[in-house]
Amino acid sequence: MAGLGGFGAFFDLKAAGFADPILVATTDGVGTKLRVALAAKNHSTIGMDLVAMCVNDLIVQGAQPLLFLDYYATGKLDINVGKDIVSGIAKACVESHCALVGGETAEMPGHYQGEDYDLAGFAIGAVERGQALTGADVMPGDLILGLGSSGVHSNGFSLVRRIVDKVKMNYTDPAPFLPTESLGDALLVPTRIYVRSLLKVMGKIKALAHITGGGVIENIPRVLPTHCVAEIDVTRWALPPVFKWLKETGNVPSMDFARTFNCGIGMIVIVSPPYKEEVTGILEQEGEKVFYLGTVKEGKGPATRLLHLESWD
Repeated sequence: MAGLGGFGAFFDLKAAGFADPILVATTDGVGTKLRVALAAKNHSTIGMDLVAMCVNDLIVQGAQPLLFLDYYATGKLDINVGKDIVSGIAKACVESHCALVGGETAEMPGHYQGEDYDLAGFAIGAVERGQALTGADVMPGDLILGLGSSGVHSNGFSLVRRIVDKVKMNYTDPAPFLPTESLGDALLVPTRIYVRSLLKVMGKIKALAHITGGGVIENIPRVLPTHCVAEIDVTRWALPPVFKWLKETGNVPSMDFARTFNCGIGMIVIVSPPYKEEVTGILEQEGEKVFYLGTVKEGKGPATRLLHLESWD
């Protein structure tokens, strides 16, 4: 509602079509993926990651993203770097139907050294009262679908950088798993935004889990009732080349790897069996790669059971 230059942003929920909305808020960053962007001198996608990490956390609760704000701090503002970052933020906001209503740019000489900068994102969404996705009605027998990721997304980059250092590669070198791209650009592929696709299946699904730090092992239990466990067969999808390279080069044990990376699955969708085909069809029509991963079972103990994990060794 407000123009540029104010001290805050106004947003009209009624004009956005909501009758009795509940607001949902998220905040996130992109972690040490920033170090890869700096080393590769490619800042065109890091803003997209920032938005994606926030809006994907909104949609898993059934909330439609409404507005986004960013915080960009650096020692000395480089206009070209700033333009690349904000352009990426704007592009991702358009993709996720989210208004970029403001932000803060802070120059902090003496705190950030050289070209260093940091980013934080803040997003607000809304869902009509009673329509939020909580996972409370998930039950044994429900099916687990996985949506393909676009790459490493924005988690696990401390380990990624250790592996790159171990093999003494530069981010300008050709990527061993994708020789047509530099290693830096291949690792900087932005986090996939699932908002548009998932809005099309609201009312037909029971729960969603955004696969961020902790992988499928730690994120799926966040939407499961205490009497349920997720049983997933890792042979139902192929480990993408970037992950094969990271695992083999870093000699990372399979369980640790599954707790660190998304491993090719960026979003989990839980549906009752009658909706499996319909939901799969809609999501595929929206451009998603959909994998049937397993089933919700009754039980206690580890809330995520990965079957055939030895196939990654």
